Amino acid sequence: MLLLSFALVLLAAVLVSALANRTILSTAALFLVAGFLLGEGTTGVLHLSADSPIVAQLAELALFAVLFTDGMRVGWADLRSAWRLPGRALGWGLPLTLLATALLAHYVAGMDWPESLLIGAILAPTDPVFAAALVGNDKVPARLRHLLNVESGVNDGLALPFVVVLLAVAAGSDDLHLGELATELAVGLLIGVLVPLAAIALARSRWFAASAAYAPLNGVAIGLLVLALGKVTHGNLFLAAFTAGITVATFGPRTRAAFEHLGENVAELLKLAALLVFGALISPAFLGEISWTGWVFAVLAIVVARPVALWISFLRSGLGMREQAAAMWFGPKGFASVVYGLLVLEAGIAAADDVFHLVALTIVISILAHSSTDVLVARAFDEARETPAWHGALHRIRRAARPAAVPRQRADRPAEDGRPADGTATPGGDRTDDQASAK
Repeated sequence: MLLLSFALVLLAAVLVSALANRTILSTAALFLVAGFLLGEGTTGVLHLSADSPIVAQLAELALFAVLFTDGMRVGWADLRSAWRLPGRALGWGLPLTLLATALLAHYVAGMDWPESLLIGAILAPTDPVFAAALVGNDKVPARLRHLLNVESGVNDGLALPFVVVLLAVAAGSDDLHLGELATELAVGLLIGVLVPLAAIALARSRWFAASAAYAPLNGVAIGLLVLALGKVTHGNLFLAAFTAGITVATFGPRTRAAFEHLGENVAELLKLAALLVFGALISPAFLGEISWTGWVFAVLAIVVARPVALWISFLRSGLGMREQAAAMWFGPKGFASVVYGLLVLEAGIAAADDVFHLVALTIVISILAHSSTDVLVARAFDEARETPAWHGALHRIRRAARPAAVPRQRADRPAEDGRPADGTATPGGDRTDDQASAK
């Protein structure tokens, strides 16, 4: 039933995708709402719960694909070319957002500090998919699009170590094995670097060469090999995926270019399927279990935590107020936050249910709010929309109907080009104002 539901919702999303690109409609929100309506607590079409095996498996695979493709967007050359604004958002904005969200979770929602910091780490990453009309609009300033794209591509991976460590801390001292955790992260990092380097070196050797038809599959093979080795060695799959994507982007630009379109489509399919499952875990009863302080926290996490963090980060940056306001608002809590929230449920910590309720509510509000306002904000940057076409046509008609004026020379200025100071025209010198200005 899950496959049938996904296929039907995917078909609907494809059919309305052109409309979604120019209206407040969002395909991501469509999958989330469809999951909510089909879930166990609403219509009961989909029989899914947080401990269903398909939930963990799909979330793991989808996040791996998302981090792998995110890493490919941000090779070292890309970061060096325009690092100043993304560097501020990542170096200052990310940790400040984490801390601001943690403060809200502690003082508003009443969570203990380990769980509050964990919530901050889970909700700190952003996702450009829910602001697609802004990131993909050529009318939006290029530096703003670059800022949001690089920030959202990198912060999923940067937040991951914080989530892993804070999850271990929240689990309690008996379950906190820092040596094993460091080994897991180190193994994932090594796999993410060495596997792509070996594959790229083989592809460049004199003995091997990929045909045009198989070139996109080179990235698929690298990703699958990283995934398989990560599972066999118990390395951190998500860090391995993100590192592998960066390695391919840095050392294999041709592999990256061949895989880019296919990889983004595969990651998008897995992401939408996971959003459908995530929506099915939420029900009216689920939302009713959240106290009013939880609702206040979710709203403040969106309208206060990131805006304040980004405002501090961009002080004296030279970024215009309109661009800065757009960057502060478009911090949608995206797919990485969904999966990190599911990881909390898997870990089985004492406050897992409370953490997941707060995270899920914040993500739902964020998806609905940000994906329905991206088109509106993008239009604000479209100067052509600010001046209607009829206004420009009327202005041209008025100018055409205006009688030609003879240029006059100011009496207090010496005559130039042989023209007398009283403004009378000389032979060959009777240009109109429009012609003079055109010169």
